Amino acid sequence: MEGFDWAGFWGGIGAFLATYDTPFRIAGVIIGALVLRWVLVVVIRRVVDQVVSGVKKAQNVDDTVELSASPLMAVRVVQRTRTMGTVLNNLVTWSIVAVAIVLVLGELNFSVTALVASAGILGAALGFGAQNVVKDMLNGLFIVFEDQLGVGDIVELQSTQGPVGGVVETVGVRVTQVRDVHGTLWFVRNGEIITVGNKSQGWARVIIDLPAPYTSNVDEVQEVMLRTATELADEPEYKRKVLEAPEIWGIESVSAEALVIRLVMKVRTADQFDIARVLRLRLKLALDQMGVAVPSLNRIVMDGIDAREAVRGAKKPVTPPEDSDL
Repeated sequence: MEGFDWAGFWGGIGAFLATYDTPFRIAGVIIGALVLRWVLVVVIRRVVDQVVSGVKKAQNVDDTVELSASPLMAVRVVQRTRTMGTVLNNLVTWSIVAVAIVLVLGELNFSVTALVASAGILGAALGFGAQNVVKDMLNGLFIVFEDQLGVGDIVELQSTQGPVGGVVETVGVRVTQVRDVHGTLWFVRNGEIITVGNKSQGWARVIIDLPAPYTSNVDEVQEVMLRTATELADEPEYKRKVLEAPEIWGIESVSAEALVIRLVMKVRTADQFDIARVLRLRLKLALDQMGVAVPSLNRIVMDGIDAREAVRGAKKPVTPPEDSDL
């Protein structure tokens, strides 16, 4: 194009960019942060998927749910890998957001150090809040790295706000989400977790305390209980879920109403409650065939003089008033 003023054209573009230099830089920081987060999240997801796929391939299963019948270490590797993937995703997101905010403030000619130093009381309050956040993050990282709990674990947490129990759904950098048996989703700050009771690590034990009549033949009852539990453990559906042969630990307690006999079975953690329910039903049917009825355990606990007076008062007949129609 002859006669076109290219110098003026490029000069106009340069002037435009110089005029809006700061907005363009801020937009570049935001776009760069989004792209960096996307790349890191994709890398983390691929690593997690490769580890999970490798475990499933090694155990020759198609779904992670089937890992309940595989060696215990395989299940923990999958749970821990997914938990660490979730934590790393949250950590990457918070880190990139923090760096992007600092860079944007720098482009706006704000001195972050001077801003915090001159904030006074607000700076102290922010510092105290940041201390709690750092405590939550550090405790969350230790929880994951030490394998205290993972996504899918059944846990009982003791926090400064009280106990929480249920299934772990998410382990974040700052908060762990636990859903209890009623369906309530609890958000527990990692820094407030004092103790962790994990019911999904290694193995679990089914414990059945069965009351038998005081006059029953204890040896026969124990034999039937053990045989019933052994037959259950030998069935193909439960054979790989039971880790050791069932055992009778003997008489757990003696009372005027019954003898309480304890039966235990070592099982995989994921199948503890299902096996316990099936075993209770089998034992009930087996005792019915023996003609043994499970007695009711009645117990009265009295504490102090007030309790005794309350019992005596409950035994006295109630006399209606003279003007009553009763």
